[in-house]
Amino acid sequence: MTDLEVRKMRFAFSDYDVPFLWNKSDPAFSAASNAMSFVFLAVEKMISAAVHEAMPLITDPVVAEEALAFVRQEGQHSMAHRQHAKALIKTHPELKETLDEVVAAYDELTATTSLKYRLAYIADLEATFTPTFKMMLNNADTLFAPGDDRVASLFLWHFVEEMEHRSSALIIYNAVVASPWYRMRMAPSVFQHAGDVIIAAADGFNKNVPLEDRGVDARSMFGHTKPKAKSQRLAFWRRKSAVETTDFGPFAKIYPHVSHREKIEVVYGVVRSQTPGHNPAHQKLPALAAEWLARYDAGDDVTRWYTSDRSSAVAD
Repeated sequence: MTDLEVRKMRFAFSDYDVPFLWNKSDPAFSAASNAMSFVFLAVEKMISAAVHEAMPLITDPVVAEEALAFVRQEGQHSMAHRQHAKALIKTHPELKETLDEVVAAYDELTATTSLKYRLAYIADLEATFTPTFKMMLNNADTLFAPGDDRVASLFLWHFVEEMEHRSSALIIYNAVVASPWYRMRMAPSVFQHAGDVIIAAADGFNKNVPLEDRGVDARSMFGHTKPKAKSQRLAFWRRKSAVETTDFGPFAKIYPHVSHREKIEVVYGVVRSQTPGHNPAHQKLPALAAEWLARYDAGDDVTRWYTSDRSSAVAD
């Protein structure tokens, strides 16, 4: 029997406006997480189609149960991120163009690639989530706590459940394809495609959201500043500006409060996650994941993680 639990969450995105810059202390992360909402609902649509297509090929009833629980969890994530995206579009209607572009990219992937490739895509992508989201949860005090509690709570829930089903995509892939080397060979293609979609989302944000609502060039989410012209690079006597600007606004560092060591650990974890023999189940989870599950089981309102009353049962 699968250990996955399908939790139906509803966040108050329709109660009042959801700001694009929902965490003013880290505008680059605000843009990145908004892009994740757009991409997640598109990816999870692809996941649902691929898993249901794969179901007749899964002969092990235990794997079949895991697959259904996995896709049901992802379905709940998709619904919640759609509500977040809808709230952003309500304030900035032109963002519908950006969302449509992101969804179309994954609809095309579903229509034009083999099931084998899509299962490898899902397994490769899901494998990166635990090391990446672990870093985010370990730094929730700066990445989530200062921002809009609805958006913060959405991502805390999603990241915890991604860790809960961290092995599911690989289990499904192994049951249907059973070729670790194929999955590894496809990884460059997978990350090229996913990267292109996220870049398109960032460019859509720059195009469709005014700078006063973004705070920074949305491409800041990729963790680098605008390349300087050669003459500028050689002019070492010029004082380097802490924040460089483009036509779309200033660039700013993403995760400015996260240590360099933690960032290196994420890179190492992502690379290791693509190797044959990697088992996501062996990864150590952050303390916040256990706290979230305890608060949920205690009946706390985890859709308002930072503003709801905390159960005394968790403290015990």
